[in-house]
Amino acid sequence: MDSSIHASGAPFGDPIGWHGTTILCVRRDGKVTMAGDGQVSMGQTIVKGNARKVRRIGADGGVISGFAGATADAFTLLERLESKLERYPNQLERACVELAKDWRTDRYLRRLEALMAVADKDRSFTLTGNGDVLEPDDGVIGIGSGGNYALAAARALISVPDISAEEIARRAMQIAADICVYTNGNVIIESL
Repeated sequence: MDSSIHASGAPFGDPIGWHGTTILCVRRDGKVTMAGDGQVSMGQTIVKGNARKVRRIGADGGVISGFAGATADAFTLLERLESKLERYPNQLERACVELAKDWRTDRYLRRLEALMAVADKDRSFTLTGNGDVLEPDDGVIGIGSGGNYALAAARALISVPDISAEEIARRAMQIAADICVYTNGNVIIESL
């Protein structure tokens, strides 16, 4: 195997890091929307166009999550986050911090290659394998290979009056899909 290629298929030193998805979370006027595209890529080949990378979790479905990275790794992290939410109901921040601690210190979890965006009715966070639990200042999160494109578009659109969080997410995801070859226009939306 070429030593300049990471297991995710991304070259080492690649600033984007995760190829294969775009996840966007937009918070506006008391509503939060998370959107994710459906494309799954292996290298330069599209193997699936309608994957569901955004879903509701938690006992009452009161948390929405999206993931970028290796699918099996992401599902492992989603399961772990759900168990933390069971232990700390209605405490998303605490559940995220507890997951981040485990992710950073557990030998098995440390090897997982994924990023997560999670939100409830009040707060949004990005979780990383470095132990980060990051809350955006402006209520907008973008992760994945097209995340920065969607993030930039959403930040521009958020200043437009009378446009909902869901409409911002839809428009921004379309812009990301038009730019990022690892992102398609098959978008799944969940809102709270």
